[in-house]
Amino acid sequence: MSFRADHLGFAYGLQEATFELPATGLVAVVGPNGAGKSTLVSILAGLRRSYSGSCAYCGKEIRAWRRHEFARRVAFLPQALRIEFPFTAEQVVFMGRTPHSNGWYDSPDDRAAVERALEITDAGAFRERDFRTLSGGERQRVILASALAQEPEALLLDEPTTFLDLKHQISMYQLLARLARKLLVVAVTHDLNLALRYAHRVLALDQGRLVADGAAGEVLTTELISRVFEVKANINAAWINYDA
Repeated sequence: MSFRADHLGFAYGLQEATFELPATGLVAVVGPNGAGKSTLVSILAGLRRSYSGSCAYCGKEIRAWRRHEFARRVAFLPQALRIEFPFTAEQVVFMGRTPHSNGWYDSPDDRAAVERALEITDAGAFRERDFRTLSGGERQRVILASALAQEPEALLLDEPTTFLDLKHQISMYQLLARLARKLLVVAVTHDLNLALRYAHRVLALDQGRLVADGAAGEVLTTELISRVFEVKANINAAWINYDA
C-alpha cells in the first residue's frame, strides 16, 4: 500500500474518509462540484497539513515527512500553473527536478529525466517556446512532464484534462493508464466516461463524504450516478449515456 487514510477530515470539504491505495494503478476521484475531491488530493499531496484523523504515505504520516523527501516520491499536477516570467517549456520541466537538486547546475541525471519526461508527454516539439505562449493543452502536457521529471512513485492530478479537447483528453488518459502500470496515479475528474474506461478504481465523494470505493464498473452504477450527480444515466458497453 502507498496511501492509507483513517477517518480523514478537513475543516471544510472532507469528513471521515477511510481508504487504502495500492502502489500502482489508476485511481479516479469523482463527485459533483464541492464534493471534496480537490481537498482530498491536496491532502495526499502534502499541501494541507491541518487535517484531522490520519493520512499516511508508505506508513509515515504525511505531515511528518520532510517536504523535500516527500517531493521526491510524490508529484502533484494542479489544474493550471501560472508563470509570469519568460521560462521556456523545457525550463519549466527542469523545475520538476528541484527535489533532486544539489546545486545550481543541471546534472546528467537531471537532463536524462527531463528528456524522458518530454518524450513521454510528446512535449519536445515546443521545448524552446515561452511557456506563456503555449495553448492550454500544451501547458498541461508541460506541467505533466515537469511532474514526471521528479521521477515520483505516486502522481496526483487535479482535473488533468480541463483544457484539452476530446482527442487529447483520451490521449492523456491513455498515457496515465500506461504510467499506472509502474506507479500510482490518482486523478480528480468530472468525466465519468473517462473514469469508467481507464480507471482501475474509483473513489466517489459527495458533500465531503466518501460514498463509494471500488472497481470502476462496481462504483459507477446508474443508482450512484442518480443519487450523487442527480442525473439519469444508462450504462451500455462500458459507456455512460445521460438522459435529459
